[in-house]
Amino acid sequence: MELTINVPAETDRVALFGPAERHLKLIREALDVAITSRDGVLRVTGEGASVNRAAELIAELTQTVSQGKALSSADVVERLHRLTGSTDPDEPWHENEPLDVYVGHQKISPKTAGQSQYLESIRTHDLTFCTGPAGTGKTYLAVAAAVSMLKKGRARRLILVRPAVEAGEKLGFLPGDMQQKVNPYLRPLLDALNDMMPLEQVQRFMSHDVIEVAPLAFMRGRTLNDSVIIMDEAQNTTAGQMLMFLTRLGHGGKMIVTGDTSQIDLPDGESSGLIDAIRRLRKMPGIAFIALDQADIVRHRLVQRIVEAYGGQEPVG
Repeated sequence: MELTINVPAETDRVALFGPAERHLKLIREALDVAITSRDGVLRVTGEGASVNRAAELIAELTQTVSQGKALSSADVVERLHRLTGSTDPDEPWHENEPLDVYVGHQKISPKTAGQSQYLESIRTHDLTFCTGPAGTGKTYLAVAAAVSMLKKGRARRLILVRPAVEAGEKLGFLPGDMQQKVNPYLRPLLDALNDMMPLEQVQRFMSHDVIEVAPLAFMRGRTLNDSVIIMDEAQNTTAGQMLMFLTRLGHGGKMIVTGDTSQIDLPDGESSGLIDAIRRLRKMPGIAFIALDQADIVRHRLVQRIVEAYGGQEPVG
């Protein structure tokens, strides 16, 4: 379907389209339509429902600009979320429905019974704890669920968090400034994100504060409404850090906490905040606890054998 939209001559086109047509790019990516602009005429091409949504949004944005109101990229993203979202805030996706992400109409589905239970817990609970060995999809599925909710307008922001705890080396001895020092700790989250969204879109969403990837310490003092917040490697938090993180959850938000209790890198004598939280909260209603195991490992078959050989124990010597 193709639709032609004539932009009124008195409309400030730079304000409407955004610098370098950034607003139009956001609409293209979110609604999967093609938009061309020439001499105040927009041509929108794509599936009928998507074209109509784009036209509805462009009309709304045109009215905003014609009233002399400022229009930022964040405003466009927020209206896109509202436009594409469902009316039922408690249903981020339907039961057993594959997760819809941004890359090439890719759909992500659980591969084991444990993973299915994990995604169902994320769907039906505002706070989910997931533990399990390497390769069970703890982080990947959490990021996929969050990206799907972002695309469907179920969340306004996606926040990915990791504690910057040293595994045998000190941050102070690593080269570079603080951002360069913590980037290696955040890399696994970015890798998962880049599987589900084009790199340019990841960078754009990060620059517009729609996606944030940050060390745990950056969460202090914040309340995060309408956001999906994921903490990875949670076994490396202290009890105090875990309490700080859990109390960041705001209205309309979801929180997912993942970790592997067999790989704790805290200093000797320091208790894991993840283990402590599970002990304190496991009888509290409204919180889900999922424990994945070797049967849920979906990486190379050798990973499963390695995990079995170590039996969840730290090596000796």
